[in-house]
Amino acid sequence: MTAPATLRRAGPDRGGATGPLQVLCISHSATSRIHGRLRYGSLLDRTDLRLDLVMPNRWSERGRWLAPDPPHPDEGWVHALPIRWARAGPATWHLHHYIGLDRLVRALRPQVIHLWQEPWSLVSLQVLRLRNRLCPQAPLVLEVDQNLHKRLPAPFEQIRRGVLRQTSHVLARSEEAIRVVRACGYGGPAGRIGYGVDRSVFRPPEQAAGRPARDVLTVGYVGRLIEEKGVGDLIEAISRAAAPVRLAIMGEGPFRASLTAKAAALGVSDRLRILPWGSPDEVAAFMGGLDVLALLTRTTDTVREQFGRVIIEAQACGTPVIGSGSGAIGDVVGEGGWTVPERAPGAVAALLDRLAGQPAELEAARAQALRQVGERFTFAGQAASLERAWRSAAALGGCRRRE
Repeated sequence: MTAPATLRRAGPDRGGATGPLQVLCISHSATSRIHGRLRYGSLLDRTDLRLDLVMPNRWSERGRWLAPDPPHPDEGWVHALPIRWARAGPATWHLHHYIGLDRLVRALRPQVIHLWQEPWSLVSLQVLRLRNRLCPQAPLVLEVDQNLHKRLPAPFEQIRRGVLRQTSHVLARSEEAIRVVRACGYGGPAGRIGYGVDRSVFRPPEQAAGRPARDVLTVGYVGRLIEEKGVGDLIEAISRAAAPVRLAIMGEGPFRASLTAKAAALGVSDRLRILPWGSPDEVAAFMGGLDVLALLTRTTDTVREQFGRVIIEAQACGTPVIGSGSGAIGDVVGEGGWTVPERAPGAVAALLDRLAGQPAELEAARAQALRQVGERFTFAGQAASLERAWRSAAALGGCRRRE
């Protein structure tokens, strides 16, 4: 398979000491226009920056092959390349790497390479080797999410440490993620980067300004149906609550049968509704119809919530969030909801009872949720974090090596 022809965006000539900073971004998340491409929008018309973005031309997620969102006519800066090993055994997508990336790097001559990938993945090794061979003066900026520190089996531990030794700047989703790369040998500059929300999709429903009082509190969950997400704790909390509470779920996964069985055993099957995955518009409509969304992730040896993007999407719809204390959840929920202990359905039940009897508290939380999304989780904020990292790395010059 050969790389498809790509559209080119009109712009200034490449190269030159006084020309724009040439940045090549590589990210499988760019297959989603909302989650992976909109964050670059405010940087595209700049005369002092020139961006190119590489994404896979197909992607496997949650056991399904997904077609990437096609580039819009104004996205000639996006390159969809074929990949190998898109889904490989227990490593899942961490072994994918690009066909034709070497030709693209040679043609673009980037001055900064930005890779949104964990440092132990095969594509990180591929990018590092191409950088060293084709543009050794281009610093590598790495964007990471992993917030659990554990030693990896060979050769992944060696790949991680080798990539981090030659990384010039790290952008991380949380302070925990920064601590992980530090523990694995990274000693350079690091900064935080959050997510942004597409407010044209995730917005309050039109009737939100005058929500009628409800006899039944509706709590919801959006995400994978796996035990670690704590949905079982949420079902148990509903069964313990004295106030009438319904649970609406949108998602799919192997734990669905266990959840329905648990609801039946606790006598709340009539208060549980499970819907399949929906489009972004359908997810937004679902979230906007809830009184509160819950994300009760359970920390395990292999799971700690890295961010929880559904939190800010729900808050952008005017829906406050109940989150557990796992990983970054408390920081992301902020003032737009409540944080409860992990694996504590009794505490969740008590909170639901309180909220059912205190509509003013819910309204105040809705207002705080909308406010903090507008202040903390914007694409403009992401773009500013990206540019700071790129320019910081470019100022260092060359690649950072820790001998």
